[in-house]
Amino acid sequence: MTDSYITIEREGPIAIVHFDRKKNLNAFDGQLILELTDVARSFHDDLDTRAVVLSGAKEYFSAGADLQDLASRNDPELSDMQRRQIFYRGVRLCEAWETMPQITIAAMERLAVGAGVALPLACDWRVMGESAYLYVPEAKIGLNLQWGALPRLINLVGPARAKRICILCERMDATTALNWGLIEEIAADGETVDVALKLARVAAEIPPVAVSMIKEAVNATATALNHTASYADADQSQLSAASRDARDASQQFNKK
Repeated sequence: MTDSYITIEREGPIAIVHFDRKKNLNAFDGQLILELTDVARSFHDDLDTRAVVLSGAKEYFSAGADLQDLASRNDPELSDMQRRQIFYRGVRLCEAWETMPQITIAAMERLAVGAGVALPLACDWRVMGESAYLYVPEAKIGLNLQWGALPRLINLVGPARAKRICILCERMDATTALNWGLIEEIAADGETVDVALKLARVAAEIPPVAVSMIKEAVNATATALNHTASYADADQSQLSAASRDARDASQQFNKK
């Protein structure tokens, strides 16, 4: 039996979800994506938990999608429907976290890359270590930003900055992320979970029905067109990944 990548701690009405593969800079593979999806869904009918903190490894949040695992999507034994289902796993993961009734807070240490940025965008708030950086390199390897992340990014920073983040592929430090509205708090390195917990404790003291209604109303307003804009982003990713440009760019990127 494969060991789980996830542990859950409890502090009264607050849950702290840690995910740690203990290898590959905590990159997302298929197992991790499915486990985090199941965990998120388990909170949907949980009436006792009021806030959830999401944390990666102590040393780093996540280096994004595991490239070795991505290669498995090209297995010739897979049917087209199986391959499409795999491409949409990240979409379902982020939807599960975004629609949780609890307040969700991502605590990011050291680095958050690609998919490691997409998942925190589906949370309500984000805390970043002072030495950490965000990095969205998909365009460098000929891919679009998927997992439903692009409209969420636009909602937070606006169209011009979203284009800069996704097209120029610049590493963003914590101060810039705070100034641009991508995160809510900067924490000392190693203390992002502690700062996220402070926010969670305050949120947990507010009457839960009011919190749920406000979260749902804000999300309904802010994300009204998100699905329309990104419903096919995994199909687009599958198509673009098969292009010659993407294959060549990916080989060059992996050599660096």
